[in-house]
Amino acid sequence: MTLLPLSINARRLVCCTGLLAALLTACSTSAPKTISQAPATSNQFDDTTLHTIAIAQDERNTAVLLPYLTNPEARYRKAAALALASVQDKAATAGLQVLLQDNEAAVRQAAAYALGQTGDSTAVLPLSTRIMGPTAVPVEQRYLYEALGRCATSATLRHLLRSIPSTDTAAAAGQAWGLLRAGNRGVTSEAAVARAVALLDQKQPLGARQGAAFTLARTPRLDLTLYQDALTTATTDPNAVVRASATTALGKVKSPSIAPVLVGLIRRDPDYRVRVSALRALNASLYAPAKEAAWEAITDPSSQVALTAAEFFLNNASGEAGTLFLEKANKLAAWRVRTTLLAAALKLGGAERSAIQTAIQQRYATATNPYEKGYLLKALGEAPSAYEFVEQATFTKGQPLVVGSYGMEALVAMRRLPDFPTAQEAAFALTIRRAIGYGDVTIMGTAAEALRDPKLQLGRILPNPDFIVEAQNKLTLPRDVEAWQALQQTLDYLQNKPATPTPVAKAASHPINWATVRTIPVGQRVLLTTNKGNVTMELYVNEAPGSVASFVELVRQGFYNGKTFHRVVPNFVAQGGCPRGDGSGSTDYNLRSELADLRYVEGAVGLASAGKDTESCQWFITHTATPHLDGRYTIFAQVVQGMEVVHSLDISDKIVRLELVK
Repeated sequence: MTLLPLSINARRLVCCTGLLAALLTACSTSAPKTISQAPATSNQFDDTTLHTIAIAQDERNTAVLLPYLTNPEARYRKAAALALASVQDKAATAGLQVLLQDNEAAVRQAAAYALGQTGDSTAVLPLSTRIMGPTAVPVEQRYLYEALGRCATSATLRHLLRSIPSTDTAAAAGQAWGLLRAGNRGVTSEAAVARAVALLDQKQPLGARQGAAFTLARTPRLDLTLYQDALTTATTDPNAVVRASATTALGKVKSPSIAPVLVGLIRRDPDYRVRVSALRALNASLYAPAKEAAWEAITDPSSQVALTAAEFFLNNASGEAGTLFLEKANKLAAWRVRTTLLAAALKLGGAERSAIQTAIQQRYATATNPYEKGYLLKALGEAPSAYEFVEQATFTKGQPLVVGSYGMEALVAMRRLPDFPTAQEAAFALTIRRAIGYGDVTIMGTAAEALRDPKLQLGRILPNPDFIVEAQNKLTLPRDVEAWQALQQTLDYLQNKPATPTPVAKAASHPINWATVRTIPVGQRVLLTTNKGNVTMELYVNEAPGSVASFVELVRQGFYNGKTFHRVVPNFVAQGGCPRGDGSGSTDYNLRSELADLRYVEGAVGLASAGKDTESCQWFITHTATPHLDGRYTIFAQVVQGMEVVHSLDISDKIVRLELVK
């Protein structure tokens, strides 16, 4: 399952906000390395009313939840509002709007959060009215602004941009995060961008600076050339999260004068996440002034920086001999960095391209790590002349599944190259047909994506979709939901039909095991032992009972022991728990999304999914704050010790074991 649509190995994907201090500082993004163990207490579901509300949430039963919005007990009104934040039914909008005037601040905050999760544009005026009215608790403004950002349209964005007194730091932070929520949805304006830039000023509170930096980094299609000076200043912010996001935003400045700033950050910033952001902000036009710094970064102490530097060369190098990259690669011990440089060598090619291809194929023959073998096939995806070699490797029986997954991705990448031989297009179409009928869910999913790529025009060679239907009928739901989605989307495309809804498993097919929930106290911890060291996580049973119960049952079964981290994206996530090892594996059941009032700070532990209510066994840990995941992916735990280990993880690292600890 995916967090974001990156590559095939990205499949299956990313602090509690009730605390005033946490919210006003954007919920500090640095997870503590050590937190003392508090005495464990029973969870909240001994309360029969809270238990009933949780069941209704899991069953997506709006009708049962709505009466609780008017319950005399504030805790039940709050619980019902938060339950509706997961249900996301616009039928609840009117009832939630009433709660914006509740006597209890916690209830008002929960109602605002739920309205934002529902995303109903009719809530804009009530939210805006409440912002303008008296606010009992400063932090409430954060909830109101964020909800407004999630509901605003281009026509109503002005409500988010009201003038704020310079002394109102709570409103400034709220406005910044509201702009982020709107920007994540592509809702922005010149005035919104200018306001976000103004909120980067170091006189603003940390929460405002973080929200503004995220807004500028994450809002799509911005040209920030006019704001270069402000962004450059923000890269000196004392907070690393602000610096990293401001650095990402610098990548939207269309001027060669940013090169020295980015080079300086690559060489000198003490936080590896800023160095990663600086490398990613570079583009082909900045290759010449930045390449020496990128070569230095290849041997950075952080493997994540080194990998990002190698990716910079793969994406942007030009006018160089491929043999230069081959020589550099052969001196490196880190296989992921090495294979990425080998891909750059093959892409640049030159007179020695054939020799480079042979060297990569020889490495493939001697490699023992299946992930390295997969990456070597991915590198060969830069050369159509390697087609037969990669095809044979992809469909070899009895090998680790991950090898075939990467191989199929490489074959599709070859086909997209401008120098792919025209005479071989028909053969590629037959490979696609073979892949869809092959029976491997990742291989068929990748092939289905290629089949609906309009640039490849495979439909004219394979006009009869019966073989896709036949393959889809052999899948088992909900386990194979992602492959089912890929095939169905291709069928809809080929037949020019509207998108078919994904068949999401209902709660009745796998209800929450409340007997297990009752055994999990608040504060329950889990020890993750990896080959790089230990990580301790604290479970959020009150906020995500179904997810925590499933996770605990799998831990008790030893399900995760011996599995790998199959996906590690620098300055984003480390993801593991896939039974296949390539990101397409699942259990035989799905869970419902539990989108509690929690935030993706550094060290947040979330469940991967292929869409709402399709969670299963895969989970990920964030390297930094990733607010674009807030309210979209279940958070069920938080790292409380061992973040230095999380930052060191790479693809193929082992989950030695997971165990519950006191």
